[in-house]
Amino acid sequence: MTISNTPAITPELVASHGLKPDEYQRILELIGREPTLTELGIFSAMWNEHCSYKSSRIHLRGLPTKAPWVLQGPGENAGVIDIGDNQAVVFKMESHNHPSFIEPYQGATTGVGGILRDVFTMGARPIACLNALSFGAPEHPKTRRLVSGVVAGVGGYGNSFGVPTVGGQTRFHTRYDGNILVNAMAVGLADADKIFLAAASGVGMPIVYLGSKTGRDGIHGASMASAEFDDASEEKRPTVQVGDPFAEKLLLEACLEIMANDCVIAIQDMGAAGLTCSAVEMGAKGDLGVELDLDKVPTRETGMSAYEMMLSESQERMLMVLKPEKEQLAEQIFKKWGLDFAIVGYTTPSKRFVVKHGGQVMADLPIKELGDEAPLYDRPHIPSPKLPVIQARDINAPLSIADALEKLIGTPELCSKRWVWEQYDHVIGGNTVQRPGGDAAVVRVQDGPKGLALTVDVTPRYCEADPVEGGKQAVAEAYRNVTAVGGKLLAITDNLNFGNPERPEIMGQLVGCLKGISEACIALDSPIVSGNVSLYNETNGRGILPTPSIGGVGLLDDFTKSATLAFKAAGEAILLIGETKGWLGQSVYLRDVCGREEGAPPPVDLAAEKRNGDVVRGMIHAGTATAVHDVSDGGLLVALAEMAIAGGIGATLDAAPDSTVAQAWWFGEDQARYVVTVPQQQLMTVLSKLKTVGVPCQQIGVTGGATLSIAGERAITVKALATAHERWLPAYMNAAN
Repeated sequence: MTISNTPAITPELVASHGLKPDEYQRILELIGREPTLTELGIFSAMWNEHCSYKSSRIHLRGLPTKAPWVLQGPGENAGVIDIGDNQAVVFKMESHNHPSFIEPYQGATTGVGGILRDVFTMGARPIACLNALSFGAPEHPKTRRLVSGVVAGVGGYGNSFGVPTVGGQTRFHTRYDGNILVNAMAVGLADADKIFLAAASGVGMPIVYLGSKTGRDGIHGASMASAEFDDASEEKRPTVQVGDPFAEKLLLEACLEIMANDCVIAIQDMGAAGLTCSAVEMGAKGDLGVELDLDKVPTRETGMSAYEMMLSESQERMLMVLKPEKEQLAEQIFKKWGLDFAIVGYTTPSKRFVVKHGGQVMADLPIKELGDEAPLYDRPHIPSPKLPVIQARDINAPLSIADALEKLIGTPELCSKRWVWEQYDHVIGGNTVQRPGGDAAVVRVQDGPKGLALTVDVTPRYCEADPVEGGKQAVAEAYRNVTAVGGKLLAITDNLNFGNPERPEIMGQLVGCLKGISEACIALDSPIVSGNVSLYNETNGRGILPTPSIGGVGLLDDFTKSATLAFKAAGEAILLIGETKGWLGQSVYLRDVCGREEGAPPPVDLAAEKRNGDVVRGMIHAGTATAVHDVSDGGLLVALAEMAIAGGIGATLDAAPDSTVAQAWWFGEDQARYVVTVPQQQLMTVLSKLKTVGVPCQQIGVTGGATLSIAGERAITVKALATAHERWLPAYMNAAN
């Protein structure tokens, strides 16, 4: 074949594509000649960090990914688990960090759209979305605008598409000032025996372009996501895609219909790197070549070059390998839904990736090597230094216990995020059993009785202070959240957000967090079935806090028996399950009350996490526990305040066992703990059973009244706590810029 003449490939052009000189030399050796501009763009797309995982692949291999209920682990568009009765849950989490900082509304919408496509590409109907949002310090001049745009974008896409957004996290910290995080998770349901994969099969099979037309938006989006930010980052607006949720809804229905009609051999979402990545992955996974004719690609802009078409990240597009005899039926279905349907190529036996445009060959590359020969780096990494344990007796408490609680419950970290989730439709579809604001969302599976418990969690300050313990805690927290509503955690998806991996200390954070995550997943019997790595989250050399977001999916046999955190009635015994030592290192109390962001984070005893969780789940299933809440950020007293606010019922609490370190008892963040309420007539039975199985448990108070009252402390009305809890975020967002 004659390759089309292109502009000269200069070192400056290579560098502008995010390729290092040694990587370019590798390309020359691989293809035996200078690449065309289109080929350079293809290599840039396939070999950037966002698509190739060249800095993390070697470490991801150690993660546990298998279990009897795992139908599909990492490597496909999404993970799949079996929940019985031929029902499968399909889910994944991905990031859209850099685009959301540059253009918050479109960045967030296309993040949601992309993760929804990953799920329905597998043959699943999406039933829920979650997200994890990390913003800069509230006082930073860009933060308010970014919060407003991202939240509007998440809600705008999910609400219009018609899937409920049921849970998530929102945090503020100065380390995200120049690089916010927008992690989106989607969950869908499918028949366990009808899962669709990306590997093409058969020679001469038609490759079909489906969905919206291709434009110039999103070109180099994946490359941008693989680079640090600097002061000129806002000039990169053209690389941010534009989403259309209504077109995606049509695409969903059309895809599910042609799947139901047995038209599909393989299917791949056009996500990062667009047509390039989807076509290469489909061919390579099937050990086949792919030939594309770009003259057949539907475009919405005139004069698009092959380079632009191959790198465009226009949204709401799919690539599919069809059964030839079903071409006409598939086309009729897509035309019925008002979507483009075009045969743009065929599978070949050559194992080459050939791209033609205007009668010329614009690219001719070995298809397997595009992925398999991507650089793989074992980057230098150093462990984070161990930090000292903060002793409670060395802390001078600046506020009384009651005053500290009122302050903490209204901080950006711990305040109600109602302002965020009320902008999302969290009940559309009619299957949302527990809405945002609790430990985990609960969504009914079709008509029941099964339900799914869904959560997203991570504590970045722990991950920076001790990556291994922080990684463990992120999984343990997801486990506790799911347990607290009565679910059994089955599997997780992760979104690993870190700074520049070329810095050994940052790479050490990633390696440490992965070690902790792996240990926790093994101990808690919850494999990782999908995920995403987002590196280079830095601006002008300042990295984000290491933020490995963990999305957990758990199963309830009967959604009607799920627990909530709200106090239900007066006169019930309040129990603290788990051991309390009063760990203040890296606690919200130490930071926001004492002004000290320091110390080692609480250690995570994974055996205790599993044992305590099993006991709490058993109490929920038996109907013994009337309210359940895990103890996490802010410690025991914050958890109790949240339960009182949710139920509109107060409590009378016993004094701390040791008054000299009362702040550590009430605000320490020891792990593996739950607050549970039980009727008085069952109290002695519960205490006896827990003692028998070796689970620490003690009564710490009784529900009732209109105040939260600690012996020897000033009582606070539940109404005052609720006001403080709800006030900060709306006031902040309504303030003038």
